[in-house]
Parts: sequence; C-alpha cells; structure tokens
Amino acid sequence: MNKEAFEQLVDQAVSGLPAEFAERLDNVAILVEDYPSGRQRSRSRLGPRSTLLGLYEGVPLTARGTDYGMVLPDRITIFQKPIESICRNDAEVVKTVRRVVLHEIAHHFGISDARLEELEGEE
Repeated sequence: MNKEAFEQLVDQAVSGLPAEFAERLDNVAILVEDYPSGRQRSRSRLGPRSTLLGLYEGVPLTARGTDYGMVLPDRITIFQKPIESICRNDAEVVKTVRRVVLHEIAHHFGISDARLEELEGEE
C-alpha cells in the first residue's frame, strides 16, 4: 500500500472517533512512519525481534497538572511497514490501523496497556 493510502486509513480512524474523544485530542500530532527509529525502539525497551505497530510519546491527560502548558505536541506515530507485515490483505490492514490508532489514542487519555488488554478481552 502506498504511503498516501495508508495515511488516509489513519485519518479515517481518527475521524471515526466519538466527538467527546476527538474534541479532547488537543496538542497531539499523529504521524505515519515506515519503521520506528532506533531511539523509539530503545525507549520502548524492545528486543531485536519485537514489533512496534504504534507509539504514543507525551504526557497523558491524566498526568497533566495545572502547570501543563507551552509544550510541544504529544506524538502518536503509526508504523506502516510493521503493520503491513502482520496483515495478509488490505482488509486486515484497515482493521489493524484502526485498532492501533485507537490503542495509541487511549494512551493519550491515560489508559494503560494492562487496562487496554482487559478491555479488548471484554469485546
């Protein structure tokens, strides 16, 4: 899939958010990269064979105090090549992009990986 089509999938996932969440995505940059950088992999404590599909870098809303302000945007990066490598077809890419985008946005709202796993298990 070309990068433009992949970026459109990410945009669609964000556009599909309920209004109460979309309105609170202030000061968040959502980017698409082919692969995570060495720095991103290192900071995520990934092993050499681990795959990173997306990454939230910033201060979750639940951790922001009254002194939070005048900061660079939080970053959500979606990694195209790792997502494509685990999907068998375009339909799977669409589903995976949506799931990864929602997962990383959940981190922005302060939801931990453990809680996300619980929520995914309830579906």
